[in-house]
Amino acid sequence: MFGLAFSAAASPALAQENTGSGFVLSGNSPIEIVSDRLEVREIDNTAIFTGNVSLQQDNFLLRTVRMVVHYVNSGGGSGTAGSTQVERIEAEGKVYIKSDEQVATGDHGTFEMASGMMVLTGSEVVLTEGDNVVVGCRLTMNTRSGESQIDGCGRDTGRVRMLLQPESAEN
Repeated sequence: MFGLAFSAAASPALAQENTGSGFVLSGNSPIEIVSDRLEVREIDNTAIFTGNVSLQQDNFLLRTVRMVVHYVNSGGGSGTAGSTQVERIEAEGKVYIKSDEQVATGDHGTFEMASGMMVLTGSEVVLTEGDNVVVGCRLTMNTRSGESQIDGCGRDTGRVRMLLQPESAEN
């Protein structure tokens, strides 16, 4: 079964609510970020990670070329110390996201922590779960409600494409 609800991408028969799985960054678990370089801009409350960036939290994995973390600094220190709360994460360049059995790829991703909204865009955004595949140019997901929408690439370059594999029959 495909674990996302495609509110505008597929027929209503394919829509389902998904509040327990999908791409979710939680405020409750530690986030580990590894990169080749880190630049902290205290005046802007941003941390910029570049080069082979990997973000891991529980079963959520994000890989990209460049990632900007926007945070609220309530501890008076820098973004690498004190008490900070992540507001938004922006990923750029070959964005790869994996959570459980779902994988999404694109060129740019934005994660709004307070609202639980994730937007992944690119010349080709691919969402897979097992052998099921959806391709478009924009994935918008509310990670709290589990509702998702895939938008096509426009009139000239293509529409949303979906390939659903039937479940294998058990004997």
